[in-house]
Amino acid sequence: MSGYPPRRNMAIRFAPILIAILMGLMIAARGCQEGPFGRLQIVGMDAQQEAALGLRSFQQVLAESRVVERGPIPEVVAKVGRRLAVASQSPEFLSAIGLTIQKFEWDFRVVASNEVNAFCLPGGKVVVYTGIIPVAETEGGLATVLGHEIGHALAHHSAERMAQQQLVQLGQSAVVGSMQDMDPRQMQQVMAVLGVGSQVGILLPFSRKHESEADHIGILLMAAAGYDPREASQFWERMSSATQGKGAPPSFMSTHPTNERRITDLQKWLPEAEAIYEKSQKQNGNRLLPGLRADIEQNTESPFFPSRTGR
Repeated sequence: MSGYPPRRNMAIRFAPILIAILMGLMIAARGCQEGPFGRLQIVGMDAQQEAALGLRSFQQVLAESRVVERGPIPEVVAKVGRRLAVASQSPEFLSAIGLTIQKFEWDFRVVASNEVNAFCLPGGKVVVYTGIIPVAETEGGLATVLGHEIGHALAHHSAERMAQQQLVQLGQSAVVGSMQDMDPRQMQQVMAVLGVGSQVGILLPFSRKHESEADHIGILLMAAAGYDPREASQFWERMSSATQGKGAPPSFMSTHPTNERRITDLQKWLPEAEAIYEKSQKQNGNRLLPGLRADIEQNTESPFFPSRTGR
């Protein structure tokens, strides 16, 4: 009889973990699908839910930002974006990344900001900050930026990150439930270690994988749209120069691969992209972007690119 209480306590202790495992298996079974390049991915929502979430976020961003509605900059972003969107349905591109045709309501917007950034929300809502235009420099460089962001949407990376976070939270909750009889200070220490471990060991590596996968999709997409894929590594060389000395975190603590790693990977994927590019309708990717032409010709300070003065 003396052995019963310990077994009972052990069952109570491990019950939250068993429940979390069952719930995790349910999430995995419900959200498992084939992702880019034949890999299996687990997503936390379907395409319709993902698109609805993306649209709400997009509307909020536009409402809170200085949107550039007209002019040469939004025109060239929309032009390059549309070409990439059309190319995203080409059979050769889809065969290369291992996905089928997906229907998105594409929308390409420009926001006046010095931030060197762009992003694509689920469902095909793309925002480009004017701060990245000088780094993009050419239409081919812009195609690199947009192709990468479109790659995130095509790969449903947002829905996959949501599933990963759900699974991590389940695991952490299970551990808390199994430590109810532990000293509160010890419990706090364990949870702190778990938090760092899940971030460094699970979420950040997956984030870097998503970024690398979007780079891979992006270089194939820009090639399918007729932009020379060699422009991709040239863009990241400019990005490396623009961000030099900015104090980037160590690679294992970063959400993105290093610029050097990206350039190496893009060079590795170049033969695959060039084969697609050779069959495409070629575009003039070397054409300078509009605001940069004005800066160079007039040697004046552009309202969107003050850093370009005197180039």
